[in-house]
Amino acid sequence: MLKVKLYEEQVKKDMSLELESLEKAVGSLIRAVDYASEQIAVSHDSTQKEVLRAGVIQNFEFTYELCWKFMKRWLEFNVGSTVVDGVPRRELFRIAAESILIEDVEKWMIFHEARNRTSHIYDPEISEEVYKIATSFVFDAKNLLKTLKSKNA
Repeated sequence: MLKVKLYEEQVKKDMSLELESLEKAVGSLIRAVDYASEQIAVSHDSTQKEVLRAGVIQNFEFTYELCWKFMKRWLEFNVGSTVVDGVPRRELFRIAAESILIEDVEKWMIFHEARNRTSHIYDPEISEEVYKIATSFVFDAKNLLKTLKSKNA
């Protein structure tokens, strides 16, 4: 009986996610959004505003990428890799919502589309739009991290 319990504890430990990189990314995004918001509010320099928005967008890009990859890893461990391997992003988000990792599939699709838009073309209007989406993403990224931590324990 003791061997079974020790084995189960080891399996659970092996299947837990190492969340340090996601924690760092979310923290970096929060700092970038906070700093940019403060500076953009008082700055009259359009170049400074553009650079600050670009920094937030870059943080958004890598934080979003880590979020969905950690989401997928958690689902592979806890729902099954055959369920999530090769599924479209909308389906991945739907499974994540069913597993109570995220609340709103459509919101995550907006984040996904914004992430895709950043890599195709630079346009000031798109940049401003993605910047706004990135600032709203902070809330959802923090919630995902909090949920993963609680389910990882």
